[in-house]
This record gives sequence, C-alpha cells and structure tokens, in this order.
Amino acid sequence: MSSHVSNVRPKPDEVLVKIADYATKYEVKSKEAYETARYCLMDTLGCGLEALEFPACTKLLGPIVPGTVVPNGAKVPGTQFQLDPVQAAFNIGAMIRWLDFNDTWLAAEWGHPSDNLGGILAAADWVSRNALAAGRKPLTMRDVLTAMIKAHEIQGVLALENSFNRVGLDHVVLVKVASTAVVARLIGCSYDEVVNAVSQAWVDGQSLRTYRHAPNTGSRKSWAAGDATSRAVRLALISKTGEMGYPSVLSARTWGFYDVLFKGKPFKFQRPFGSYVMENVLFKISYPAEFHAQTAVECAMDIHRELKRQGRTPEDIKKITIRTHEACLRIIDKKGPLANPADRDHCIQYMVAVPILYGRLTAQDYEDEVAADPRIDALRAKIVCVGDKGFTRDYHDPEKRSIANALTVELKGGTELGEFVCEYPIGHKLRRKEGMPVLVEKFKANLARRFPSKQQKAILELCLDAGRLNATPVNEFVDLFVI
Repeated sequence: MSSHVSNVRPKPDEVLVKIADYATKYEVKSKEAYETARYCLMDTLGCGLEALEFPACTKLLGPIVPGTVVPNGAKVPGTQFQLDPVQAAFNIGAMIRWLDFNDTWLAAEWGHPSDNLGGILAAADWVSRNALAAGRKPLTMRDVLTAMIKAHEIQGVLALENSFNRVGLDHVVLVKVASTAVVARLIGCSYDEVVNAVSQAWVDGQSLRTYRHAPNTGSRKSWAAGDATSRAVRLALISKTGEMGYPSVLSARTWGFYDVLFKGKPFKFQRPFGSYVMENVLFKISYPAEFHAQTAVECAMDIHRELKRQGRTPEDIKKITIRTHEACLRIIDKKGPLANPADRDHCIQYMVAVPILYGRLTAQDYEDEVAADPRIDALRAKIVCVGDKGFTRDYHDPEKRSIANALTVELKGGTELGEFVCEYPIGHKLRRKEGMPVLVEKFKANLARRFPSKQQKAILELCLDAGRLNATPVNEFVDLFVI
C-alpha cells in the first residue's frame, strides 16, 4: 500500500502570519521604544565607524566587482561606496558587527538585534534615492526607527523561548528572518509578498555555529550578520517580483524547518510582538566584550583599582574564581591557546585578564600585539569558572534579565582580595540613566575617528534632536556620513 501526501497547498504557517501581521499592520506607539531606537541608531553606526580602523574588516567592503558604482544606490557610512542595496547591506552589517560592540539580546537564544540595521538602512536609502529620482517622496528616519523597533522585536521575541544554538544553528538565522520582514515592507511589498519573503528566509540554508566555538572560532562571526541581513534584502527583492513562497515551510512533515533543523519542535512564544525588545535591549557601552562577560569586565576593572590601592600587582594573584551563569560557561569559558582576535573576544579569562593587567579593554586589546604579552596567558591560567544556579535563574527571569558575574581573588600568602560582584552591566535597562550619557560619549569618540569637526557636530546635533531626526529624509541622513 502507498501513503499519499496531500498536495493541497496549505494556509501559511501561523508564525509566518504573526510576523507579516506585525511587520505590515502593527503601529508602534511606545515613546520609550523610539527613544531607545534613536540611541541604538547612534551606537550601531558608531560601532561601524570604529570597525573601519581595522583592515581585517575593510578588506571585505566595497562592491563585489571593484570600481562598480550604482546610480541612486545605497551609500555606506564612513566610506565613499555607493552600492546596490544587497551589497550595501553586507557592508554596513559587517561594519556594525565586526568588533562585537553593538547591542545584545540574551534569552534562550542570543544575538544582536541592531545587526538588522545593515539591511534596513541600505534598503531605506536605496528606496529614498530612487523615489527622489522619480519625483516621489523619500522615506524618513522615522521609518528607519520603526523598522529597527520591529526587527528587534521579531528577532528578540523568537529568541525568548527558542534556542537555535542548542541544535547547532547560529543566531543570525533570526537576523535574516527579521530583516526580511521589515525590509520587504520598506521596499513596498504587499502583505502576501511579505509572507512569501519570510517563508523564503526560513527555507534558506542556515549558518552553523561552527565559527563561534573552539576549536574553529574565527572572523566569520564578525561578518555572518552582514551576510544574513544582506541575504534578507535579496529575498525581499525576489519576493517583490511576485515569486511564490512556501506556506508550510516550518510545519511541513519531513521537509519543514521544524523536522529538519529543530528536532520536530514548533516555536514557542512567551509574548506577542510589541516593542518589548527595543525597550529592554542591552547596550555594550564601555567594553567590546561578548555580553556574558560584560559584568565580569566591570569587576576586573574594580580589581585593577583595588590592587593599585593596596600596592599590589597582578603577579600577586594566586587564583581567581568566577561565579557565573550557565550561558557564560557554555560560550566563553575557554582554556588553551587563542588563535586570533575572534577567539580572544569570546574567552572570559582573556577579557578579565586584560583589564586586571592594564586597567582597560579596547578592541585593539584583542590584536596579536597585545596578546603577545606573556602575563595575559599566565593570568588566564589562574582563572576558573564555576556555575551559579541563582545567577542562571535571574538571567532567564523576564523581570530581571541579569547577566551576573562574581570574581573572588585569592592572593599569594593565603589572603583574599575579596569578591567583586556585578549583576547588571552599564548597558542594562536598569542602568539607562547612567548608561546613555556614556553611550553618547562613545558615539562622539567614534565620529571623531572618521570625520572633521564640522561634520561630527552636524551628525551629533541631528541625532540628539529627536523631532528633527524623525523628519529627516533617509538619503540626507546617510549623506552626512559620507567622507
């Protein structure tokens, strides 16, 4: 006997409908979300500008075919490139993520929702320049901020209860899905075309996490999100032609995403889409460190100061015990040789040793020149991580969302420097009042890396004026960042 599979085309999976409904119909009313999105815009672009100081990043930028210039194409901030929106999205996305310094979302899945800005800004700029060329109105930065809020929400809400890392997939799958939904809307896709585009994002091949973990940790983790948000723009453009979608891409037996890649389990939703993620997003303000180590780095800076106060040196340390949460143990507790900067910025022992020794942690501190200091590996060897169930529980608690670390320092001779505890990093929502002025100073410093003072001033004044920024055409905003 044969068992026939029905060839009746089903209605779109509920998840596709939820995402499309939200991307096309939901009206964001949260003032807090828009305010946070404005700071997020500044911080994200600033991270990209800093990345332009690193040849490992800039070697990947520009058109696919050298010398190509696209009339009415999207411009890449901090450069003279004007590209098609797909390649522009890759450029902007790679810049944003290169130094692991943009915002973060921590839940069952981790990720960096501002990675979506690569696709959002490229698509919005391209649409705006072509609209002006055709005598139509361009998009405004309010449209960009709205798309940012929605992309954050799609990526973050899917991450709350669904762990892609536990099945070996990288979190950039969520960047691809979120960017596809909001970019499709920005470029004028119909509702059905948005559904189709999102289905294409799920049916795509998805990135493995191989490049984020020992023994293969490498620089692809710095351009993977650029690749994902770029692919999203491509899929949105394909869908706008009327290309068909795949309505049961998630739920189809045997061939769907759930059965092939998610151990047969459907996605869980903790909450409906709104503006929760942008309101609660975590900023990396002071240190370019994998977020599970941010509070550990703050503690390490305190240890550096306390050693100096007592007239001690790092060489007096016998052992450091880091009490931490389970996700930290799984991702960045790392022993042995560290092969490259991408390896080092995902090692909590390295991220603690450097500030204890130098009283700082910058992007340059992951480079080979600093890593060659033998004191770093000597101190790393003295650092041990242990799990703390309470820290893990508070990490997952939606009312707390802590990222706690506690460092106990034992000195030679049997004395203790004591335990240094930090539950919430400066970029946490509970420390917004303290953190946002520091974020603005970070943005100022990043503008100064690339632009003359007059241009810095014009950009900063616009970004700090919410009303004027909202009304600014996207192309005019991006033109401010051209050198």
